[in-house]
Amino acid sequence: MDFGTLIGLLAGLTLVTIAILLGESPTAFWNVPSLCIVLGGTLAATFIKFPLPALVGTIDVVRQAFQRPAQKPEELVALLVRMAQEVRRDSLLALERIPVSDPFLKRGVSLAADGAEPALIESFLRSEAIAEQERHDRGQRIFRSMGNTAPAFGMIGTLIGLVQMLTEMDDPSKIGGAMAVAILTTFYGAALAYLVFIPIAEKLGERSRADWLHREMAIQGLLSILNGHHPRLVERRLHGILGPGRMTNGRLPRNRLRPAA
Repeated sequence: MDFGTLIGLLAGLTLVTIAILLGESPTAFWNVPSLCIVLGGTLAATFIKFPLPALVGTIDVVRQAFQRPAQKPEELVALLVRMAQEVRRDSLLALERIPVSDPFLKRGVSLAADGAEPALIESFLRSEAIAEQERHDRGQRIFRSMGNTAPAFGMIGTLIGLVQMLTEMDDPSKIGGAMAVAILTTFYGAALAYLVFIPIAEKLGERSRADWLHREMAIQGLLSILNGHHPRLVERRLHGILGPGRMTNGRLPRNRLRPAA
């Protein structure tokens, strides 16, 4: 579980709720017609914009906003360096003896152990990475679209409320309800957009970039191993992708290069 996402959502909702409860009439912020206009309209527009299979597939992508990556980049580097060391001492068959938890890297290792050419392995893995990247990008587009649509339906609800209010000017008792719809739809639209939809889209973007980094490191590391590069060259190559901020004195800490028990 990525507690950052959960804490952010709960903190935002809590602070808004506290601000409402501190007012003299908290129940005034609950309006079913306003909520139906904003939430219902946003969902309806989303179903129009995107095909149903894409929306269903986004459910799995959204889970990534609430989960940490299964493996840290530094751990992946250490694993690939260990693989290079084992292959250098033995052969490519040594790859099958090393436990690999990452499904993406595991498929590449399986192809390598079966004797597939490096070019074929790279083509296979990159095709899979591109397909996964597209799936992540689609999830971002859906939530960003919802973030743009919710305030628009808030404005539509405001116009509906104003029209209702103007038609009831001769009956002051009905003006309050129409005014509530006019104001609360804008509030609901802004709250959903800037507290839920757009932050989730941004978090999915960060997850997508981290996933791309992980897959690129797996591909480059595996290709270096297949080309017979020295473990130190494998490590240096991965450092170029990972960036200097994750290194200690130009290399990973020594304890990260020790083979797993």
